[in-house]
Amino acid sequence: MPTEKPWPIEAYLVERLEAAVRRAGFDLPAGARVEVEVPREAGHGDWATPVALALAKTARKPPRDVAAALIRALEIDPDVLSGVEPAGAGFINFRLAPAWLAENLRRILSDPDSYGNSRAGLSEKILVEYVSANPTGPLNVVNARAASIGDSLIRILAAAGYDPRGEFYTNDWGLQAELFGASIRTRFAERIGVEAGPIPEEGYAGGYVTDLASRLDEAQGREWMKLAERERRARFAAWGIDRMVEEQRRDLDRFGARMDRWVRESGLHRSGAVQAACARLKERGLIEERDGALWFRSTAFGDQEDRVVVRSNGEPTYFLADAAYHHDKFSRGYDRLIDLLGPDHHGHIQRMQGVIEGLGWPRERLEVILIQWVKLLRGGEPVKMSKRAGEFITLEELVEEVGVDAARFFFLMRRSESPLDFDMELATRRSEENPVYYVQYAHARIAHVMEFAREQGVPDPAGESANLDRLSEPETLSLLRGLAAFPSLVAAAAKHREPHRIPVYLKELAAKFHSFYHQHRVVTQDAPLTAARLLLTRATGVVFRRGLGLMGVSAPESM
Repeated sequence: MPTEKPWPIEAYLVERLEAAVRRAGFDLPAGARVEVEVPREAGHGDWATPVALALAKTARKPPRDVAAALIRALEIDPDVLSGVEPAGAGFINFRLAPAWLAENLRRILSDPDSYGNSRAGLSEKILVEYVSANPTGPLNVVNARAASIGDSLIRILAAAGYDPRGEFYTNDWGLQAELFGASIRTRFAERIGVEAGPIPEEGYAGGYVTDLASRLDEAQGREWMKLAERERRARFAAWGIDRMVEEQRRDLDRFGARMDRWVRESGLHRSGAVQAACARLKERGLIEERDGALWFRSTAFGDQEDRVVVRSNGEPTYFLADAAYHHDKFSRGYDRLIDLLGPDHHGHIQRMQGVIEGLGWPRERLEVILIQWVKLLRGGEPVKMSKRAGEFITLEELVEEVGVDAARFFFLMRRSESPLDFDMELATRRSEENPVYYVQYAHARIAHVMEFAREQGVPDPAGESANLDRLSEPETLSLLRGLAAFPSLVAAAAKHREPHRIPVYLKELAAKFHSFYHQHRVVTQDAPLTAARLLLTRATGVVFRRGLGLMGVSAPESM
């Protein structure tokens, strides 16, 4: 058996497939590449490639015939692959050999803190803007879902060899800020017994506004009450927004969501960046004046209608500020931008890509991930509204009830574009029905097994000398295959921007480990077998820690 197995396995497969394409006399279409990926269904093998589908058109042959020809032309090492077979409409499936799977344990344990890492991203600089909640209220559960997805995506991108950063954009300018200031002013006036009129119709009536007003220094507030209406609103708004941003920072820190930078819309206005973006669009002939307002020719970039960027009263629109912000992002040297937005922003995507192109940047380098709504349930019944926020449950309240680990795991279990039913009762249940408990319990069980082995005086197994050929049972091989899939899974989750692949994988890995554990004793009277199984158990613990870490979820050693 060879002492060195090809690594990474995907590079080996791509190299052999490219050679087979040439040997079989096929030509890849311009721009096409040989790609391999772990299939989503275990029955489809350990790896698969659709390259025959890409070749079929130019070869003028059915994809299955192309796949068969490639398989005949493949040169593979039987110690690496135990099977290659055609599947479906023209896929080729690969099965890893037990020798390669066992050798992978040594690779995991030789550098446990980097297993799953790759250079797939080629250090591409990516800025992920996520959460970016309005500073007029506390973070809610949709913000919490965005925080989970955004932070995990950054962790996954970093593991896959990209250079990602996270950023929060605070919309602290314009009418909503004024209405927020007017709402705080009203509650402050009530506190000191001064008549100030009701909260504006579009204002903010949640209990948190009363809380804010109660924290304002009375002497300072009384001075502001003497100012003209607009200036009064502005002072109350600026003070309130500062406090809300502090709370948002605190909640996100507690939630484990890391932000490398916080940007305020007001800063873009005051620095002249908004005006500069408008001037740039004018220079490029993309601004028209109509009825005293300035319009961006958005229809020239595929939008359904042109967009106002400066109103007839001279006030820039939010759209122009957002365009200036994205221009600033690219100007800071980022290769690609990823925005995580709420489900009501679908119409925003095309016009944003259009104005980016108008400003001189490649539109395809802006990606938008829409985060769908969350429905909170308790025992299948909708959760009542928050006492503090009025219309929604806050992130703080959610964390207090279910904890950070359960919240992040549940938010990541579904695709971002899918609505999510979050059962808070299930999230706190200590049973196999609770997916986060099920996965964390698997890790805790591993810690218990390793501690039990030490208590029994079993020597710490040496990875170099252990006889890994003993790892041959079906449940053991299934677990080995699960461990081997992790690096490519991380790379695929990064490439497709799909953090939900990690919890899905970890649930499947936990099922494989529990099956192995129930079928085979780890610590036995057979010393070589015990050593091999302990190495497998320890490596499985490494992958659980790595996977949970990419989700921002802890890996407890006892439960």
